[in-house]
Amino acid sequence: MELNYTKIQASNVNTPLKVMKGHFATNHAHTNCYIDMTTIKSRISEAQEIAAALCQSFLYTMVVDTIVCTEGTEVIGAFLANELKKGGYLSQNAHKTIYVIKPEYISNGQMIFKENYRPMVDGKHIVILTTTVRTGLTINTALEGVKYYGGKVQAVASIFSGTNEVNGIPIVSVFNKTHLPDYEYTASANCPMCQAGKKLDALINQYGIQKI
Repeated sequence: MELNYTKIQASNVNTPLKVMKGHFATNHAHTNCYIDMTTIKSRISEAQEIAAALCQSFLYTMVVDTIVCTEGTEVIGAFLANELKKGGYLSQNAHKTIYVIKPEYISNGQMIFKENYRPMVDGKHIVILTTTVRTGLTINTALEGVKYYGGKVQAVASIFSGTNEVNGIPIVSVFNKTHLPDYEYTASANCPMCQAGKKLDALINQYGIQKI
């Protein structure tokens, strides 16, 4: 499968969003867009720029003690913590800096934190960092996991989001549906491409794309 991308720009960042159109399946649903986050998550210059753009969207009154990184966003998370610190955002940690951690997941997809990381979550003001918010199912799992371990979620930060909030938690994103207005994400049973007889092009997840 040849990877032919369209590059989507946002006004506040030079790093483009790389999008491929087609018929793709995730664990939860079907979509007409594969958004490739590989270089954004891995290339220092892009990760730093995305972090700075995310920081611009945070409320200055927000307290951030810990950033919980999902979907391989640890590099962006480190830069985001640095940008928040430079911007004067408050942290209630004794050392006045921000933790950057990632959770583990057990076989049923439940988020867990081992004993050594729980003090970085329990009672802390948390930002959940991810690549894409689609239906909110994955984010709901993260919200429930952080709440279970005593964390207080302040916001979700995402590179792309198709919504502004999930269960009352605000979504801060660099790219949204105004940049990608034809973006669709539906349950497989309701997929218009399936109903039209169009075969799947590939399977996609946080690690990339796999041609069928």
